[in-house]
Order: sequence, then structure tokens, then C-alpha cells
Amino acid sequence: MTGALALLREIDDVGRDLRRGGYSRHVFDDAERTLREWFIERTQRLGLDVAPDRNGNLWAWWGEPGPDAFVTGSHLDSVPGGGAHDGPLGVASALAAVEELQARGFTPTRPFAVVVFAEEEGSRFGIACLGSRLLSGAIPAERAAGLTDAAGRSFGDVAAAAGLTDVGGDREALARIGLFVELHVEQGKGLVDLDAPVAVGASILEHGRWRIDVRGKGDHAGTTALGDRRDPMLPAASAVLATRRAAARRTGSRATIGRLEPVPGGTNVIASRVSAWLDVRADTERDTRDIVAEVAQAVAEAAREEGCESSVVEESYSGEVRFDPQLRDRIAATLGGVPVLPTGAGHDAGVLAAHVPTAMLFVRNPSGVSHAPDEGADDAAVDAGVAALVRTIEDLA
Repeated sequence: MTGALALLREIDDVGRDLRRGGYSRHVFDDAERTLREWFIERTQRLGLDVAPDRNGNLWAWWGEPGPDAFVTGSHLDSVPGGGAHDGPLGVASALAAVEELQARGFTPTRPFAVVVFAEEEGSRFGIACLGSRLLSGAIPAERAAGLTDAAGRSFGDVAAAAGLTDVGGDREALARIGLFVELHVEQGKGLVDLDAPVAVGASILEHGRWRIDVRGKGDHAGTTALGDRRDPMLPAASAVLATRRAAARRTGSRATIGRLEPVPGGTNVIASRVSAWLDVRADTERDTRDIVAEVAQAVAEAAREEGCESSVVEESYSGEVRFDPQLRDRIAATLGGVPVLPTGAGHDAGVLAAHVPTAMLFVRNPSGVSHAPDEGADDAAVDAGVAALVRTIEDLA
């Protein structure tokens, strides 16, 4: 057997980020394309037929494609400087599960596919789960095509260069999915606290992303008196502080500004514009919206005081997702009554949950750290995750 751990070792050097640490693998960049080639080669070794759909998601079919399919998989892209397991663990575990089942002589009695979704993290074009959102029609093709990366290249142009000229809702591909089970490293310490290697997902918190823009006046840092400045960095700093305060006032809420972009970005330059991205997750839509409103008000007040202008624009939003209860309970029972845990992290399974029954398997992460180089999953838990996926496939496929 190859095993998920051995598969992960095969891609250990792909996309390493020497500046940030960890990995930077973004949709259709060199590293992510290398991983796609690896996935295609690995699935072909297993005798699977693999091809992209119109949105760049890769589908590897065990047998003939068809309706009511059992689908499993995850993604291969990462956040900037992310860990080795966020995404690839689910893909490697799916491949290892197929290999194990083939060795046992198992053949699915329903259509079966392993899928790799494109741009799950949203790190290149700003919208998380872009591949599954396009597939399901959750984002209009025109809007997706106009998204731009840090270099100013549009998703439409980059997709076209990758051979995708007709992105958008794909009813045929969506209709083939009978159920979707996504295995993922746990992004938290729930399984550590429970001393368990594997859990079934219960729900995903409300979450969204907003872009904050503050416009001021660019000038010289050494010659412009403080009283003559319209510095957008000050209102942007107010946004960072307001974000922490607003989330802290609401139990269970998390809010973060993890990215700031000053223009032009020189050390000795007063910026003309600062953009910031706000990530909010909460138990209720009201809490989520109230946090955003509080941050927007704080930025607007600070901008007026500094003689600047500000705006806050929603880039994406997902309500609370509760995974299919019958599927959740059946998988948990099949696995001997494993824990059932919620998560604050978004996933493709959460996007697809509005259209087909979905479930998630979480694998223990000893540090609880994710979206950072220290993310990991211990070897015993990785093996337990593959075994859990094998039993799930045997029961449902």
C-alpha cells in the first residue's frame, strides 16, 4: 500500500515558501499545477479516469460516471504560508482509501469519484471555495471572471490560459453528486481535548469576508507636517482594533483582519489608499452583521477625523451550515460512535450542502494550529482517517 502519509511525502517539496515558511500553492500557479499533474498521474495508476470540469475542478472516476455518485476529496491549494495538510490530506486519504479498497477486491455499486476543488482557500482571487461555488451556481460566472489577483490578472484570463473558456454553473456535474464526504485535518483542538483521532462534522459557523478601503492623500513621509496629512493608515489601524473589540463582545465570535495593502507601500511614503480584508465568523447572522457594522462605523469615524473616505464591501458570505443529519449520524454510527464536532472553518462541503447531502470527517491535529506552517496531523490519526473513510465508502458506496 502507498498510504496517505507516503502520498503526502511525494509532494512535500512542492510549493514550499522560503520567506513565510510552510507552503504557498495558489490556483493555476506553478506549484498548484504541479500538484494537479501529481493527482492525475496518481489516479491513473489506480485505473481511474480523470478530467477537469468547466471550472477547473478535477474529477477522477472509479468506473463509469453517473448520477447518485459517492464523491470524496478536498483541495490542493493553500493559504500563503499554509501547512502541509489543509486540503492535500483529504485528497491523499481519498487516494489511499481507493487503493485499500481495490486491494480488498471491493467494487462500488454506485458511481464513485475523487474530486479536487479549485481555489478553496480564495488566496489568489479572494473568494473562498470558488470552484464549488461556480459549480453550484453560488457565484455568477461574470463576477468570478472579473476577480483579480495581486498582479492584476483576472480569473477569466487565467482560467482561459488554463483552457477553461466557459466557467459557470454546471448542472450536469452537480446532478451527478449523490452525496459528498470531505476528509480534512481538524482546524482546532477539539479532537486533542477528546483524545480521539477522528470526528464527524456537525456544522460550520456563519462566516464572510469584507473589503475595507480607505482613501486619503499620498505624500512624503519626511516633509509633510502631521497637521497637513490625510493618512489612510490611521483609519485602517482603527479597523484592526475595532475588529477585536467587536468580536470580543459577542460570545463565540471570531473576527480578524489578516491582510493590509497600502498603496504605494513605500517605507517613506504616506499611503494614498489602504485596503484591508475583514474575516468574521459567528454563531448567528445577527452577530456577524453587527460585528461588520461596528467595524464599518469605527472606520468611517476615524476616516472623517483624518480627512479620508472609507467604504466596506461584502466579498462573500455563507450562513451557518448544518451537515445532513441522517448522513452525519449514519457515518458516526458506522465508525463506532465517534465524536461529532462543529467547526469555524469554511469548506467546499459547506457550499455543496445547500444542494446535496454532505458530511465531513476531521482528523486530529496535535497543535490545533492551521493556516500556518505548524499545522499538522499525527501519523496515527492520518491512518485512522483513511480507515474511517474506507469504512464509510464500504457502507455508502
